This record gives sequence, C-alpha cells and structure tokens, in this order.
Amino acid sequence: MTEQTNISQLSAQDAQFLYAQTRTNLTHVMAVYIYDPSSAPGGKVRFKDIIDHMRKRLDVSPMFKRKLYRLPLDIDHPYWVEDEHFDLEAHISHSRLPEPGDWRQFCIQVARHHSKPLDMNRPLWDMYVVEGLDNIPGYAKGSYAILTRIHHSTIDGVSGAHFFAAISDMDAKGTPAIPLPEGGQEANALPTTSEILNRAVNSTVTSPVKLAQALMKFAPAMLSTAQKNLTGGDEKQDSGVPETRFNGAVTPHKMFDAVTFDLNELKKMRLKAEDATINDVVLAICSGALRRYLTKHKELPAESLVAVAPVNARSRSGEESNPGNNISAMTIKIWSDIADPVKRLESIRDTTKETKAAKSGLSARIMTDLTKHIPGVTMAGVARILTDERFAPKMSNLMVSNVPGPQIQLYMNGAKLTHQYGLAPLAHGMGLFIATPSYNGTISFSIISDRNMMPDIEFFRECIQKAFDDLKDAKASVQKGKPKAKASTAKTAAAPKDASIMYRRVSKTPRKSKADPKTGKAK
Repeated sequence: MTEQTNISQLSAQDAQFLYAQTRTNLTHVMAVYIYDPSSAPGGKVRFKDIIDHMRKRLDVSPMFKRKLYRLPLDIDHPYWVEDEHFDLEAHISHSRLPEPGDWRQFCIQVARHHSKPLDMNRPLWDMYVVEGLDNIPGYAKGSYAILTRIHHSTIDGVSGAHFFAAISDMDAKGTPAIPLPEGGQEANALPTTSEILNRAVNSTVTSPVKLAQALMKFAPAMLSTAQKNLTGGDEKQDSGVPETRFNGAVTPHKMFDAVTFDLNELKKMRLKAEDATINDVVLAICSGALRRYLTKHKELPAESLVAVAPVNARSRSGEESNPGNNISAMTIKIWSDIADPVKRLESIRDTTKETKAAKSGLSARIMTDLTKHIPGVTMAGVARILTDERFAPKMSNLMVSNVPGPQIQLYMNGAKLTHQYGLAPLAHGMGLFIATPSYNGTISFSIISDRNMMPDIEFFRECIQKAFDDLKDAKASVQKGKPKAKASTAKTAAAPKDASIMYRRVSKTPRKSKADPKTGKAK
C-alpha cells in the first residue's frame, strides 16, 4: 500500500498540554510495565528483541514517526509532520539497576526518568528498559520493566490504553491483542506557507463567533445553575479548596511509589454502600490515606479535601484508535473530614452522582467546548500565565485518575505482563497525582508527587494500604429501600477475546477475567 499524505494540526485540547509545559511542569505521561520472561522462548528476552518487536508495530499509531512543527509566536496551533530523520533505536534505551535491585531503587529510577523532559525535536515518545529487578517482592526472578513516556499533547488515557493494547500480544506465541491496521499509516505533510497563514487568520477571525455560539449553547444550563446559587440551593459541596502542602510550587524533582491490590476486593467494598462504583471506592481509599497522612503531620484541614477526576469524553462508538486528547474533568469533594470509612464512601457516592449531572460537570463541559475556539496565540499566553507559580490557580488538592485496563493476560516478546503502573504530570498548585490503572484482576495505586511536598512517600504508600484495610474490614451500614443483594448486583461477563473491547468505555467497571486474579506487590 502506498503511503498517503495528509495535513494534521493539533486540536486546541492537545495544544494546551504543549503550551502548559515548563521546566518544572513537564506534561508527558508515563506507563510502567513489568514483564516475566520465563514464558518467552528460552526463558529470556534480549534488548534487540524488544526493538525488533516495536519495529513490526510502528504502523499501529501515527504518533511513532511524527514530530511537532511549531509556528513562530504560536500564531496558530502546531502541526504534526513526518520526521524525515526518524530512528527507532534513538527512542529505545536500556539500563540495569545496581545491586541489590530492590523496590526503593526501582522507584527512584522511575521517578528520575519521569522527571526528565522529552526531546521536543523528535517524535514525542520513548521507551526505557530497566533490568535487574531481582529483589522486589512479587516480581519473578529475571523480570524487567519497560517505562514508556508519551507527551500528553499526543495521547490521553483511553487512546494510550488502546496504543498499549496494539503493541501487546494475547499469548506467548505473538498473536496481536487487537487487530493490526493493514498497510502503512498516512504520512503527515506540512501545509504550504500560504495555507498556514490562511488557517491562522481564519482561526483568529472566526474564534469570537464560535466562542459566542458555544456560550449560547450552554446558556440555559448556566442560567439554571446561577439561579440555584442565587436562591441558596443545596450547594454544600462548593465550599472551596482548603490549603495543603500539595498546593504550592512544584520542583523538577518528582517522587514515585505504588501499591497493588486485588480488584475483586474493591468490587466487594463497593457493596458496602448502595449504588457505589469502583471509582467511588478508589476515591474513598485515597481520601482515607490523605486523612491519615495529613493527621500524622498535624496538617489535616477541618474541611474536606477536593480532587479533580478526568472524565472520558469519547463517544460510545469508539475513537480509541485516534491518538490525541478527548477528555473533560470534574471536581469532587472526597470527604476527608469523615473518619468512618463507610460513611466516607457513602458521601463520596452521593457527591459523584450530583457532580456528574450538575454544576461541576457543566463547568467541565463548558471549558472543554470553549477552549476549542480560543486562538493559539491567546491560549499559549494564558497557559504561560496560569502555569507560572505566582499565578497558578488553586483548583484542587490532588488529581485521581482511574482508567480501566484490559482484564486478560497480555504478553510482549513472549514475556508475560505481571504489573502495570501509571505516572502523570504535576502542576503548580496541585502536587499530588494518584493514578489507578487496572489490569488482569489487579488495580495499582501509583503515587506521583514532588520531593519537597512528599519526602516520605513510602509512608503515604503505607497510608493507602491502611485505608484499603480499613474499608475492607469495615461493616456496611444498614441499607434502606431495595434489598442489599439486588441493590449491589453488577453485570459480569467473561473476558473478551479481543482486547480492544476493554477500552471502549472508561466509565464502566472493568470486566472480570477468566484468569485467576493476581494480587501483585502489597508493600
């Protein structure tokens, strides 16, 4: 098949992550995958095998070979163009942990790699293979890690999950986990100078009109929300964001730690509060951990902490194969001022229900829609102001992201994937991110923070473990209305053979796998 050319410009939402990047606010995401090579041919995977595998999968996504073409003064959003000097081996490197190769050394290595900027003059991704993980509880001897970084302007959580499925196999024989595209990807071509100028002028001239149209579309809902505020309505959840250690300026030095749980245990926990979801349980565990951590430091605010949770905005028909961002967000009180773990879960359940349908959800939709119509030069200027530590707004105390992953066993080069973690950007005013990717019956709480804000990150990991245990051991409150068994019945299904099905809807609870769930590393 002959390679075709097309013009591809960053969307406004993609471009935001580019404009927001600074020396201390790097806006790439990173996934950490742990592989056990015992199932590979000969029980070993060489570095050259990983390179050869990626060479065969380069056509699964256009992001591999395209780089940014940024315009002078950001007069319009950048374009994606083919990298004429693309070299796969320049994007994949490897190293080995020094002896003894324990968990603390691995966390330091992960944090250091996450703290380094990507080369913005090449395609915005890389892979880093780390060997020598022989003294980490829960890891098989000979295990190795693949740290995959991708700039957030290129990909979001759902499209990132699809990308990972496309480079994975469903068995040790190398059968692709999802169908691979036939033929080569379309090459991204740079428009002519006149086309670039015409697009920039058109964007600047038409943006005010599109901005007004977007505002008019949301006018009825905005009016309804304003009336509720004026009449005093039941808006207890809008008391503001308390000040914590996580609301200061971040440095270039990030910290990482993680703990993995059995996903079935979280499914049992949600039955303790009628109609609670896995997302509610995740927030309740994070809230309990923060309550314990800040109490230990005598810093727990009297009012509840506030979290931002990304919301998938992709259609049900599925756009996962298209890289780029299609996300919104909602702000949620996590009720860290409630000591009882079940009552905390019930309050979070009530708040998330209201927030999804009411004002915070509306605000997120408005901002997502309006940013599409702001000219590149304006958005870049605003981003520079908002990412400056002197002007960064205090919108929340932390971010919690829960993107369900595949609930089937995956492989690469015959090696079995055993653990998965996720790291995301921090920002001035929000120095704590908890990512909770799930995989094959497990869910990992990945902690990303700043060295100055959380120097004792190991203690916070212990706080997450304790919050998990507290909710697990707590007795459910007496339910009213429907019988408990009916209220908590969840639909289940066998794991699909096609892993791509697992990425269709972020809001759904991951399906149960036929495979026996693995609990992974507990501490």
